Amino acid sequence: MTNHPRAAPDPAGALRTLAEAPAAEVTKTLLEICSSPGWAEAVAAARPWADREALLAANAAAVAALTVHDLHDAMAGHARIGEPKAGDTASEREQAGIRDADSALLDELHRANAAYEAKFGHVFLICATGRTATTMLASLRERFPHDAATEAETIRGELRKINDIRINRLLDEPSPFI
Repeated sequence: MTNHPRAAPDPAGALRTLAEAPAAEVTKTLLEICSSPGWAEAVAAARPWADREALLAANAAAVAALTVHDLHDAMAGHARIGEPKAGDTASEREQAGIRDADSALLDELHRANAAYEAKFGHVFLICATGRTATTMLASLRERFPHDAATEAETIRGELRKINDIRINRLLDEPSPFI
């Protein structure tokens, strides 16, 4: 593989390149944003996207249409809050708010995560970007009393926000296709 210099950001070019890429490449890229194959297929099927807003609208529509199984697929791609996946730059970047948390707070977050996972059968999903460990723990506690249906709808909203951030980052960074 040749090491090419990274091109300057070109949001319109990145969108066009993604929209025109072979289906397998589009799906692979989309699965890096969200690990639900159902989501990736739905977003890819909305090609070509006229602009960023159209791609973000495809994300919103795809998230709204996810089945419970698809939601579980999406959550399976996310690290437990307080435990970013080592070497996963998205996970580490998105959970940057836990870096300065003390061990007592992280222990509390770990216990709350375990209780949530025992109740709902999946990780606690929250858009962690810009949040501290304290605010994530407070949100976890606030959502714990939800029933499964209410929590699934909350997860849809959080997943849409996470995907929007990741899509925008993909479009704003130097082209991944170079």
